[in-house]
Amino acid sequence: MHTYVVAFVIGLAACYILTPPVSRLAARLGAIDRPDHRKVHKEPVPRMGGLAIYAGFVAAIFASVHVSYEIAGLLLGGTLIVIVGVIDDIYQIPAKIKLMGQIAAAGVLVLFGVKIEWLTYPGTGGYLFMDSFSVPVTILWVVSMTNALNLIDGLDGLAAGVSMIASLTVCFVAVQNGLYPVAVMTAALSGATFAFIKYNFNPASIFMGDTGSMFLGYMLAAISVFGVVKSAAAIALLTPAVALGLPIIDTCCAILRRYNNGKPIFQPDKGHLHHRLLAAGLSQKQAVFLMYLISAALSASAVFFTGYVNLTGLAVIGAVIAAVFVGAKKMGILNDI
Repeated sequence: MHTYVVAFVIGLAACYILTPPVSRLAARLGAIDRPDHRKVHKEPVPRMGGLAIYAGFVAAIFASVHVSYEIAGLLLGGTLIVIVGVIDDIYQIPAKIKLMGQIAAAGVLVLFGVKIEWLTYPGTGGYLFMDSFSVPVTILWVVSMTNALNLIDGLDGLAAGVSMIASLTVCFVAVQNGLYPVAVMTAALSGATFAFIKYNFNPASIFMGDTGSMFLGYMLAAISVFGVVKSAAAIALLTPAVALGLPIIDTCCAILRRYNNGKPIFQPDKGHLHHRLLAAGLSQKQAVFLMYLISAALSASAVFFTGYVNLTGLAVIGAVIAAVFVGAKKMGILNDI
């Protein structure tokens, strides 16, 4: 328990201290998010705040856990994704270039042996071997999770809060299953994101930018794959997938919406869940708190599943996801899909 607390506190303190100077650096470099017809903020705000989250996380890792060969791969891949994010926050690079950077960062994990080679069937003791699909499945998983967090980052405090809830959920489940390096890393990540919320909650003084949203999605995906490497448990992937169910669902809806409307899937629009909630009359804070509650419910169902790795656990997860879809349908969010 002492190690988890150390990781959380160092991540929190480092990010809290570093965010103001990162904000000033972003302003000097021209990493400014200016209002337009699609965005909800009214004044220019520095972005690239994810650099402080990254620094807090790295400081916590070096202070609280032995950096093994695999963890070094996670840190190297995370550093690469942060570099891509910083460049994008300053220069606004094309979506396809960002995608190439995400694939490269996922490839770093594979090179360091952090990949999904086999999984246990929950509750059965059977095994699923990936064989030649190991590398593409790992890369697809990491890139998908990276983009899910990236696409939901549209309201003050939203991506940071959802990431913190998911990180704490994975940390709790990792402790319950004896995956202590995973627990320490997610404690560090949750500490850094918790500190950042202080500056990022409405009205935000800084945005995390693609630097932060891609890093958070990447690290949650990479840490879960690391958990699979150490345990081969499908639960290591299922927990963050369910905890991040909100951005994953929103991303899937965005892809379907843009495809059905004949638009490129990477083209931004105002059809995301948070945009619809604002259009329904909710304030930014109300919309964010509602999405926090949904994420917490999904996270609770993921924790429940780890205690009941059977059809009952799956039924609870399915019921929560179905409730999210029913609520979205009633609000008209799914009408154009």
